[in-house]
Amino acid sequence: MTTDVRRAGERYRGGDPEAGIDTRHAFSFGPHYDPDNLRFGALIACNEERLAPGAGFDEHPHSHTEIVTWVVEGELTHRDSTGRETRVRAGDVQHLGAAAGVRHVERNDGPVPLTFLQMWLTPRDPGGTPSYTLVPAGADSFAYPVPAADAVLHVRRLGPGEETAVPDAPRVYVHVVRGAVRLAGEELGPGDAARITGAEGLRALAPAPAELLLWELT
Repeated sequence: MTTDVRRAGERYRGGDPEAGIDTRHAFSFGPHYDPDNLRFGALIACNEERLAPGAGFDEHPHSHTEIVTWVVEGELTHRDSTGRETRVRAGDVQHLGAAAGVRHVERNDGPVPLTFLQMWLTPRDPGGTPSYTLVPAGADSFAYPVPAADAVLHVRRLGPGEETAVPDAPRVYVHVVRGAVRLAGEELGPGDAARITGAEGLRALAPAPAELLLWELT
C-alpha cells in the first residue's frame, strides 16, 4: 500500500477573485498544467469552489464527464440545458452525467458565501444521453455509486474518537471536508487529501468531529 498526501495549501489557485470566485484545484487544470498530476484513476478534478453572494459560473459546456458536487456551506443554484433548475444544499449529492454534451450554470443566488467541492470523473464509455441525480442530505454515512466511472463516493461523518474503515480498493481518494483525521500515520486537516493505492484494512480516526469524502476507484 502506498499513500500520497496532498495538503490544502498545495492546491493550484484559480477562479476570478474580482468576480467573487476563488478556486483551489487538486489536479492539473486549465492553465495550471502539471503532466505528473493529471488524474488518479477515473478522478480528474477535485475543485474547492468559493462563491461570493451573486457570483457564479455562466453557462458553459461539458461532455464525457461525470460531475459530482458536494456543498459544504451555503446553497448552489444549478440550471442546465435540459431545462432543469435545482437548489443544492449542504449535505446533498448532485451528479450530472454530461454524456455527449450538456450546458449548465452554477451560481450563488443566496445572501451568504457558498463553498462546494466539485469532482470530475472520466466515464468508461463516451457519448450517451445526459443524466441528473440529486440525493438529499441524509444519513451520516452512505455510499453513492457512479457506475459509469466504476466508482463509489462514500460519505462519512465522524464524532470525536470515532473511526471508519477505508474501502479496500485498488485506489481510494480521501478528502477531508471538516475537522481532522489520522490516517496511515498522517494527520489530515480541512482540504487535505490522500491518494491511496492498494488500500487494505485501513482505518481513519477522528480525534474531533470530522466529515470525509472517500472515492473508491478501480
